[in-house]
Amino acid sequence: MGGVVCLTLVGCGGPGGDTSLFPLDKGHRWTYKVATELENNTVQREEMTLSSLGRVDFDGQPAWVRRSDSGANYWLRSDDTGVYRVASRSDIEDEPRPDPVRRYVLKRPYAVGTSWQSATTAYLLEHKQDFPREVRYKHPVIPMNYVIEAVNQKVDTSAGKFDGCLRVKGQALIRLFADPVVGWRDIPLTTLEWYCPGVGLVRLERDEPGKATFISGGRIQMDLADFR
Repeated sequence: MGGVVCLTLVGCGGPGGDTSLFPLDKGHRWTYKVATELENNTVQREEMTLSSLGRVDFDGQPAWVRRSDSGANYWLRSDDTGVYRVASRSDIEDEPRPDPVRRYVLKRPYAVGTSWQSATTAYLLEHKQDFPREVRYKHPVIPMNYVIEAVNQKVDTSAGKFDGCLRVKGQALIRLFADPVVGWRDIPLTTLEWYCPGVGLVRLERDEPGKATFISGGRIQMDLADFR
């Protein structure tokens, strides 16, 4: 997933800017409970773990690496504009793939109304009859508009209660041939994310409604179960 973004160096050699809402320093681990509800009335439950591996040199500048237990690595930087991704790599790739532009995770100022655009894809939408079924293979890059909707939020998760959190909303549209009568339709993709000081992402909700003759979708919920 989501999905799952120039660095100003500070004297101690850590990431620049304010990273309290998205910690980058080495040694953290986040475990999430993930529930995927599909429109065929099935629910898939699993756990996902992310780890922060610390500072490396990438393209001549420092970056901070996160790794998921699914085998994906992400290179991130932080400065006074926010936290952003600069590259990614799966286990089957030899080298990281640089992002063509900064892919912001959070953009400053961390205040209501701050907005940005970043790329996403369709994680749940599927064609019922076409092959490959997954919409993301034909539409790998979809622009999503993000905005900080609220600050100072309280969030209750499996890992505990958190205060002073940001709520971010992302919205995108993808046009698909959904029905022989209606024809083409703009299908909304919506993401809600909660970021809390000292921890980072504690909850995520992703909605991709299909509910059409030729298209099915679903919903993903991620809840922080453990942080250390």
